[in-house]
Amino acid sequence: MENRNVTRPATRPSTSNRDTRNRVDNGNSRDRVSNSGNRVSGDRNSNNRNRVNVDNSRRNVNINVDNSKNINIQNNRNTVVRRNTYPYRRPPYRYGGFVYYSYRPYYYHPYRPYYWGPVWHPWGFFVATLAATAIIVSVESQQYHYDQGVYYVESDGGYTVVQAPVGATIKVLPEGSETVVVNETTNNYYYGGAYYEESEEGYTVVPPTSGTVVEHLPEGGEEVKVGDVTYVKYGETYYQPVQVDGENMYEVVDVQEEETE
Repeated sequence: MENRNVTRPATRPSTSNRDTRNRVDNGNSRDRVSNSGNRVSGDRNSNNRNRVNVDNSRRNVNINVDNSKNINIQNNRNTVVRRNTYPYRRPPYRYGGFVYYSYRPYYYHPYRPYYWGPVWHPWGFFVATLAATAIIVSVESQQYHYDQGVYYVESDGGYTVVQAPVGATIKVLPEGSETVVVNETTNNYYYGGAYYEESEEGYTVVPPTSGTVVEHLPEGGEEVKVGDVTYVKYGETYYQPVQVDGENMYEVVDVQEEETE
């Protein structure tokens, strides 16, 4: 279970433990990664972070989806970033009344959506029927259909893919899941844009934590120009392009409204 009474240490996350591509053994998916014994939870930030002054001509990479489906679900529990417990050592980027905190320097590279294979689908993807392996997962009285890392809700004539809802718990991680480092004491599991932490019941969807670095982002994000910086916005989460050990990756950004005196 997560430990929510955590005192923030006076050190920043280690940059030496960056292996975001370790595959999870789903044959024994209850095993913890080596340094994830102490689960850490930071504070959730405000939903108002999406009111930044951005370039509306930005590229929207969102294909093969049917946006005409009217899906009545709650979106406020999906991709709101929670702040890491480690302090930021780098000054934040400031623009348009917001501050953007990150642990690593900005290094632009184009957003290229990653494909997790034929069983994975992006948000908004519509299917007429579900596989026999699909199960029902309930979160706060809302029912979702889950199958191999993808969450669906019933819609007119079929089912539509939605964001992995925070609080949803599954018994086994989807094949192809990876471990990603949150900080020196905590890892998450990552698949298709969703983050999981081990819980008593299995693996529970959690919000992304600032400072977490991933190699791949799914289809459905968009490049967002914020002043001189180009982020990738996926749901309500801003990702900063970075380079780690010579490889192009993305860091979860902590966006806060600038305080005024």
